[in-house]
Amino acid sequence: MTVIAIPRNRVLADAIPGGLVRDAVLVLGGAAFVGLLAQLSIPLSFTPVPLSLGTFAVLLTGAALGPVRGALSIGIYLLAGMAGMPWFAGQTSGWGFPSFGYIIGFVLAGALVGWLASRGGDRTPLRTVRTMVLGNLVIYAVGVPYLMGATGMDLATGIEKGVVPFLVGDAIKIVIAAGLLPGAWKIVERVESR
Repeated sequence: MTVIAIPRNRVLADAIPGGLVRDAVLVLGGAAFVGLLAQLSIPLSFTPVPLSLGTFAVLLTGAALGPVRGALSIGIYLLAGMAGMPWFAGQTSGWGFPSFGYIIGFVLAGALVGWLASRGGDRTPLRTVRTMVLGNLVIYAVGVPYLMGATGMDLATGIEKGVVPFLVGDAIKIVIAAGLLPGAWKIVERVESR
């Protein structure tokens, strides 16, 4: 059995042949992927922040595309949504709503997760968990202060309404990512060893 050593500064998108056209398709595809998964959302009566798969899509996109393509992809998602594309959670758009800070955090999280993935942060389940937890923390670090400013909540209420209800769901998403990303790398290794 031949084993290929995959360079650590590589992400899954780099396994796809092509250059600029590939990158453009991946960036636009990543934005569409986030927009699509964000539609799988549930409004919660006790918080203005919906439960959605948008966060999961952002973290996967960042890990698969890397820091630059990941940030560009999520940046396009953000800008298109601000311009009126109804692909934020619940088919919303714009920027004048309390959960918009989480979407801003998506861009930073996509870049961070992409950077960590390019350094091997998505090669094993444990590393993937660490990478995804850090990405989630960035989203919360931007989203909660924005939520507090938009609603007048204090810090304790901001955490109660903007973090606590999502911890179990985020843990499930992280566990799924911890299986998907290292599994995808195993497939890449098999294909490239042929």
